[in-house]
Amino acid sequence: MSIETERSILGLAGKLALVTGGGAGIGRASAELLAQAGMKVAVAEIDPARAAEARAALDAAGCDSLVVEADVREADDVARLLDAVSVRFGRLDVLVNNVGDYLGFKGGFVDSTEEEWQALYAVNLLHIFRVTRAAIPLIRSSGDGGSIINLSTIEAFRGIPLTVVYAAFKAAITGFTQSLAVELGQYGIRVNAVAPETTNTAQIVATSRVPAENRENLKRWFPIGRFGESSDSAGAVLYLASDRLSGWVSGSTIVVDGGALAAGAWMRMPNDNWTHLPIIEADGYTPRPHAR
Repeated sequence: MSIETERSILGLAGKLALVTGGGAGIGRASAELLAQAGMKVAVAEIDPARAAEARAALDAAGCDSLVVEADVREADDVARLLDAVSVRFGRLDVLVNNVGDYLGFKGGFVDSTEEEWQALYAVNLLHIFRVTRAAIPLIRSSGDGGSIINLSTIEAFRGIPLTVVYAAFKAAITGFTQSLAVELGQYGIRVNAVAPETTNTAQIVATSRVPAENRENLKRWFPIGRFGESSDSAGAVLYLASDRLSGWVSGSTIVVDGGALAAGAWMRMPNDNWTHLPIIEADGYTPRPHAR
């Protein structure tokens, strides 16, 4: 199948996507995949080096792109970002709110502080409010409906100890996504979310944290047998961006987790029996004070 045929199927060629945090990880993978689908791409990135890398990659791909160094936690930067997108392209079709997978302060909730809550709020939820509110008028004025995609996490749908406030903000993204989908549906604007499990990105290098002698256990911890990659979530973003593929999908969350949420606590043991009460050391997360 030719690139032209693939782009025709997706129906995204010539449209514009804005990806926040598009300089690395899932954001970068999403920006590059949307560009491959024929979209024009705007990227917001706080880190100058990552912004330069994203700019070079999109230029090399022949994408009509704009990379803006901005901190989307700041209202002034959000306004500057949307002004730049409007001046350069005059439209916006797809917004990917990718910034935000920041666990921050790990510890018991009783020991957490309001300063920590505010920092987690700014990274994991407040910027989504600000960017989305600023983007909606431009999406509506484009006249072709549109798609808003919020990056969440599997932790929005299960309990996670020691990062209670983080998980609370992620759960809030679900409510925001569903309610905004209802509100904006009259304009043909769809709102959905993508919720990954642990994914190898610039922030989280998961696979290498598991000792080599224990990586065989990955096949037992996840039904699909591995941690996620940025490209996994980028594929979900591409699906939700395309009206051709997901034109009647709104208010939903795609869980990109290798089957982990479906499995619940069930894991396959080395003898191919199953247990929902595993005790597994050397998983890359469990402290091993006795290890040398």
